[in-house]
Amino acid sequence: MAVEPLTDQEIQRRLEQLPGWSFADDRLSRTYVFKGHPQAAGLVAEIATIQEELAHHSDLTLGYNKVGVTVNTHSVGGKVTALDFELAGRIEEIAPQHGARAD
Repeated sequence: MAVEPLTDQEIQRRLEQLPGWSFADDRLSRTYVFKGHPQAAGLVAEIATIQEELAHHSDLTLGYNKVGVTVNTHSVGGKVTALDFELAGRIEEIAPQHGARAD
C-alpha cells in the first residue's frame, strides 16, 4: 500500500485526537517536559525502539528535561502521512509512563 500525503483538513481532524501536537511547515511536532534528564532520556530510548518497529523515524531533540519530536514522511517529499500519526500516537501512549507533561 502506497503512503500518500494527507490533506490539511485530514491533518487537522487527526490532530484533534492528539492534544499537544501541532502542525506547521509540513511537520507534526510536540515537546514533552520531565522532572529530570533520566526521564527524558528514557523516553528517547523507547521512541527509538518504536521507530525501528515501524521503520519510520522522527527528529528527536533531547535537552536536560525536555524532548522535542518532529516528524514527516521523507518518501513523499517531506509531507505528513498516516505513518506520522501512527508514530505520534505510539509516542503518546508511552510518554506518561516516563512522567511526561506538555510544555
